[in-house]
Amino acid sequence: MTNSTPPLGGISSEHSFQLLVEGVTDYAILMLDPAGFIRTWNAGAQRFKGYAAREIIGQHFSIFYPESDRIAGRPALALQTALDEGKSEDEGWRVRKDGSQFWASVVIDPLHDDSGRFIGFAKITRDITERKRAQEALRESEQRFSLLVEGVTDYAIFMLSPTGEVTNWNTGAERIKGYSRDEILGKHFSCFYTEKDRAAGLPAQTLAIAGSEGRFEREGWRVRKDGTRFWAHVVVDAIRDEAGRLVGFAKVIRDVTERKQAADALARANTALFQSQKMESLGQLTGGVAHDFNNLLAVMSNGLDVLSLRLHEHADIRMLEMMQRAVTRGATLTQQLLSFARQQPLKVEKCNLNAVLRGFEAVLRRAADGAIELEVRQEPRPRPVLLDAARFEAALLNLVVNARDAMPDGGKIVIAVENVELGEGTVGALAPGPYVTVSVTDTGSGMPPEVAARAFEPFFTTKEVGKGTGLGLSQAYGFIAQSGGDVLIHSEPGKGTTVSMYLPVATGTSGDADTITGPALDTVLVVEDEPDLLEATAELLRSLGYEVLTASNGAEAMDVLSRRDDIGVLFTDVVMPNGINGVQLARSTRELHPEIRIVLASGYALPALKAQHGNLSDFAFINKPYRLADIVRTLGLGT
Repeated sequence: MTNSTPPLGGISSEHSFQLLVEGVTDYAILMLDPAGFIRTWNAGAQRFKGYAAREIIGQHFSIFYPESDRIAGRPALALQTALDEGKSEDEGWRVRKDGSQFWASVVIDPLHDDSGRFIGFAKITRDITERKRAQEALRESEQRFSLLVEGVTDYAIFMLSPTGEVTNWNTGAERIKGYSRDEILGKHFSCFYTEKDRAAGLPAQTLAIAGSEGRFEREGWRVRKDGTRFWAHVVVDAIRDEAGRLVGFAKVIRDVTERKQAADALARANTALFQSQKMESLGQLTGGVAHDFNNLLAVMSNGLDVLSLRLHEHADIRMLEMMQRAVTRGATLTQQLLSFARQQPLKVEKCNLNAVLRGFEAVLRRAADGAIELEVRQEPRPRPVLLDAARFEAALLNLVVNARDAMPDGGKIVIAVENVELGEGTVGALAPGPYVTVSVTDTGSGMPPEVAARAFEPFFTTKEVGKGTGLGLSQAYGFIAQSGGDVLIHSEPGKGTTVSMYLPVATGTSGDADTITGPALDTVLVVEDEPDLLEATAELLRSLGYEVLTASNGAEAMDVLSRRDDIGVLFTDVVMPNGINGVQLARSTRELHPEIRIVLASGYALPALKAQHGNLSDFAFINKPYRLADIVRTLGLGT
């Protein structure tokens, strides 16, 4: 064997190669004779097989195989494969001198001399136990992960191809979406989207964002196999190989419908609470303004009544009548304000709303105008409600007029009565239970949300200046709220408006005493903290022939009562600042002087006062602003 390469340091190339092979420590490199007996041994073989050269040379290489492999003939098969195919490659367990095993990568090549004669085998073995363990650990991890993913039922976890076809499917996906693995594999994931979202291109947008940004996360409606919808939290991650090539997408979906329903319910409750608090605050403000305004009107009204008794000139009497009419219009305005504030006295009775509508239908049709169709839909068997029928008719008329004004070119109004059952939080703060709803629906211009949200506020109107006070809807709202119900508005621009009044079903009836009877007595004690009203009321009572004593607060009144024993009537305002209010004064007087008749006067409605002060049935009640006729009627006098 010749070699043209010059010797290295005086060493032949054959010797150099031998030194190279013997010095390799990471590989076992050895030669076998044609029968498989070991002829050479290098340092690598000794390192991880444990045999010294003198111990192993001359032994058959099958010594490295486990007994089961030797019995199965694997050593002989390896040599035969090398002869037949020119090479034998194999991985498997091999045995060290100490009996321990390692995982080996083995390559066996047949060797021939220069003449082509077969002279044995070259065998190269590498200890790849660590790699094998890593592979096993990875395989076990993948198996565990696969079992984990497959076993998850609260999340739909599956893979998509780069174009969006479903490539695998877990148990959670089947439970949430309703498709079995065989039904869904190969289908495009867009089948989970609503028709509207598909038309808008949302599936393609999802993959585009995930592909470009690496991740897509959103919530929205998704569709199950049976067509039902659920609110889903969706995460889509792009999956790339080591070269950065997109190989698909991992998609994780959770059904969060219950969470969304709870969040929506909370939002509705917060909105209702905010609206209730806002309307309550407006009601308190409006009631206070109306109360003070009533006091001013009472001064004017009483003064005009007194002057009318003293004047005889026709022109002066006409002027007084005009002034009295102005006072009456002012009083009507305050009653509207008090109606919104739920402080207007109601005369409630058990009502059949079908009957109320039948009796008032003619008025409603005249108000609707000839160009507008009016339809009344009655409930076949309406539940009875406790209602002030006259005020309900006024509220209904307001709604019909508003509906008419929203349809200047004509349209249709539908008034419907319906029995309903409300659940918790369905309508504002109304308690669950049976209700009757009366709705007024028009086909008019409708309102945007920001306008509908303010529709019940007093003085808020969308009409032109001079064409509305803005009190119609607020008055209807206040009346229904005072009746124990609520009002909802649903409106969309261009699609009309529906105003629904919810009234609780009647469980009984009640009435309020508003007069006292018996002969008039000579002396009246008037208690009022507003000086002008105190003087006007006193003068009005003097004009009726009474002796009048006055007091500006509860303490002064108690002092007068302790000094005088001829007082027949206590006429007292209810709301008085500082110290004893009118109700406390009345109750103390009743205990000390049960023979004295007592009249409570207030701009607030009697139900509102009862809610604050409890039972007031022992006392007569008169609403401010009162006139001479009101006092005569309450005191039971003839004229």
